Amino acid sequence: MKIIAMIPARYGASRFPAKLMQDLAGKPVIVRTYEATVATNLFDAVYVVTDSTIIYEQIEKHGGQAIMSKKEHDCGSDRIAEAVEDMDIDIVINVQGDEPFTDKKSLSKLIEVFHNDPDKEIDLASLMVHITEEDEINNPNTVKVIVNNSQFALYFSRSPIPYPRDKNVNVKYFKHKGVYAFRKQAILDFYHLPMLPLEASEKIECIRYLEYGKRIKMVETDVLGVEIDTPEDLEHARKIWK
Repeated sequence: MKIIAMIPARYGASRFPAKLMQDLAGKPVIVRTYEATVATNLFDAVYVVTDSTIIYEQIEKHGGQAIMSKKEHDCGSDRIAEAVEDMDIDIVINVQGDEPFTDKKSLSKLIEVFHNDPDKEIDLASLMVHITEEDEINNPNTVKVIVNNSQFALYFSRSPIPYPRDKNVNVKYFKHKGVYAFRKQAILDFYHLPMLPLEASEKIECIRYLEYGKRIKMVETDVLGVEIDTPEDLEHARKIWK
């Protein structure tokens, strides 16, 4: 199988503009993320796909591979789909540009899903983390996922799922980490299929796959990672780097 990583990188961000170009130990966050992804040695190639000439030039300046998007895109999956449409690949992994501490162990687990699926019954795989803090469970910025006994996703939501009507039932809550591994056809289907009401309501792009009957294998990881969404997150990342 030919497996590549794509890092979608948008310059603008509503909560923290230009966050990917912020300095992290002497290099921009997006460069740190790119280098960490390459350093896993899991991929045949790693690309940053972006709408920004600033990001494009920074990646090339540091010896990386970058692709400029030809169209405007609403989400990272669309940006990746356009980039891979004419590539000869089997699997593409979406690595988030704001996670400079890319975790090799978790990415290896995602890749293993496809090695163990000779009949190609799994369309995509993604990561989830067990969470216990009530504030996080109830936080709409934390996307939760519920799965069946085979670890296939049943639904994603910004609401607490399952709803704890019976407090005595010992259910586990899982946060969805936005790291995906796609079969090429699955992400191309996503790109060409229109958004349906559930996705539009929740503003969670992976719901589109469920609405169109795709199978999403969830993989549990214990690595929370550091997502740089705010200036406070950036300061936290700088302390970790030191």
